[in-house]
Amino acid sequence: MSSQQESTNSAGLGGTTIAAVSSGSGGAVAVIRVSGPQAGQALRALAGRLPAPRRASLVRLAHPASGERLDEGLALWFPGPASATGEDMAELQIHGGRAVVAAVLAALFAVPGLRPAERGEFTRRAFLNGRMDLTEAEGLADLIAAETEGQRRLALAHAFGHLGRQVEVWRARLIRAMALVEAGIDFSDEDDVPAQARALARPEAESLLAELDAALADRRGALLREGALVAIAGLPNAGKSSLLNALAARDVAIVSDEPGTTRDLLEVALDLGGQKVTLVDTAGLREAEGKVEAEGIRRARARIAQADLVLWVHDAAAGSPPTDRPDIEAGEGAELWLLANKVDAPGADLPAGGGWAVRRFAVSARYGAGLAELTDALSAFVAERARGAEHPALVRERHRASAAEAAHHLRIALAGWERLDDELLAEELRLAGRALGRMTGTIGVEDLLDVVFREFCIGK
Repeated sequence: MSSQQESTNSAGLGGTTIAAVSSGSGGAVAVIRVSGPQAGQALRALAGRLPAPRRASLVRLAHPASGERLDEGLALWFPGPASATGEDMAELQIHGGRAVVAAVLAALFAVPGLRPAERGEFTRRAFLNGRMDLTEAEGLADLIAAETEGQRRLALAHAFGHLGRQVEVWRARLIRAMALVEAGIDFSDEDDVPAQARALARPEAESLLAELDAALADRRGALLREGALVAIAGLPNAGKSSLLNALAARDVAIVSDEPGTTRDLLEVALDLGGQKVTLVDTAGLREAEGKVEAEGIRRARARIAQADLVLWVHDAAAGSPPTDRPDIEAGEGAELWLLANKVDAPGADLPAGGGWAVRRFAVSARYGAGLAELTDALSAFVAERARGAEHPALVRERHRASAAEAAHHLRIALAGWERLDDELLAEELRLAGRALGRMTGTIGVEDLLDVVFREFCIGK
């Protein structure tokens, strides 16, 4: 455990013991966790004894003051530091009725020194006691919040240390480079040692910078965690809102024959084949007829510029689509697909135009024709973009910011490799190492802890 973690631990925990329900509400069984120096005393007070470590025992629970019987369930005892939090821990598995849970919690809080846990406090204590690094804690939060299969796989890898191990590999290489440069400082009176040390250190710094740049360029992890952004765009009355409702299988947007009905962005998240997709219905793109519509069009263009995929909806009953590509700016590397909508209308068909589109579809948002094919294509698009993303290096913006800062200092060092003093060169490498250390939480994380752990629910 780092000195930073030790100092935060001693200052932040204060020897208190916490308790909370760690299972979801409304189930047949509820799990109550207790962590801290009074955990053993609390278990004895309610169950009358301490079970054998890490073995489930059937116990009768009673109120420590009145002796009133509360419930019968399983009790487990995990002496620290070999526990999930690194402290003494107890776990009670009881019947999940609301009154039962409330009575057992009230009995626990009657034990001196116990208090209710705050959001994420169990995981925070695990981090402070060196049981996990910050990236593992974030992975656990993502695992709890995972809504799709892709998110689950990604979070599972990070919850069990994938990024933390990668960062330690990067830091070890950086430390080797720093050691070589500092050897030149220690033997500065030798004519050839400083130059030789620099020559050996440079390849390490160059290869590390190349790996960081490659990790920063890889957006697949963010695509899985945050979902692909798919913007539905087109002229007014092309059926964009109807398409959104059809894909979402519910009425999300108001549908009207009046042009310009959609004035603001409407978003809905879907699980398509285990991949998260966020659909955005945008205002029809035309010359605005008022300030409100103009603002809606501005927002539409701004959101389209962030999209991974743009679905350009064309009214198939109105003739062929434009031969020129629509005047929109999509996100970097985004694809533009043409959707000929309203193919159920008399005489409508997939027009011959629209050669600018990567793919073309004929659909009827009203009757569902072609929507299954479109949905399969959307799922395949996201799956292909996220291929191999179960183990990406960088997932959150915090990770990317730390990696970018480390890369920045490495660039400064490499740009001045021949002219910088040894001390200045070593300082740039040290700053790069500090940036990587903040990713796992080994240094300088005080201002990050509240942000990270408030994502958890109480009991985690």
